Amino acid sequence: MLIRPAGEGDLPAILAIYNDAVVNTTAIWNDDVVDLDNRRAWFAARKAQGYPVLVAEEAGRVLGYGSYGDFRPFQGYRFTVENSVYVAAEARGKGAGAALLAALVDHAAATGKHVMIAAITAGNEASVRLHARQGFVETGRLGEVGFKFGRFLDLVLMERRLTATSSPAA
Repeated sequence: MLIRPAGEGDLPAILAIYNDAVVNTTAIWNDDVVDLDNRRAWFAARKAQGYPVLVAEEAGRVLGYGSYGDFRPFQGYRFTVENSVYVAAEARGKGAGAALLAALVDHAAATGKHVMIAAITAGNEASVRLHARQGFVETGRLGEVGFKFGRFLDLVLMERRLTATSSPAA
């Protein structure tokens, strides 16, 4: 399996994975599927902000994608990012998510980020385990802050420190 930066040609596969998660899971708290122009705009925004979009590829097929971005849009959070990792339904549990998350952690640490956050739907035990295996710890739960499929959803917050220092140079 190859983890590599995504390109424009990967956007149809990313779109399919994203929309599958919207329609069939509570991993994305949106009700509406999006089109290719939406993913193009998202991709361009990530690139403009200097954030990576990575794909897991095997035999020429995109199995999943991951990225990270601002945790909150205030200067005081500039050393904290939030990750997103999504894997095609048929590829889940086969290592693509773990490989993507590890690459995102390495990238964020190399660019001077201090903490990476994961915000996971409570009950998504596969994602909680994935993050825990890579050093993330649960730091909080927000009750009934989301709504999808006719019910309120809780949010689990997990974090991982990426650097040992407590005072950045910048």
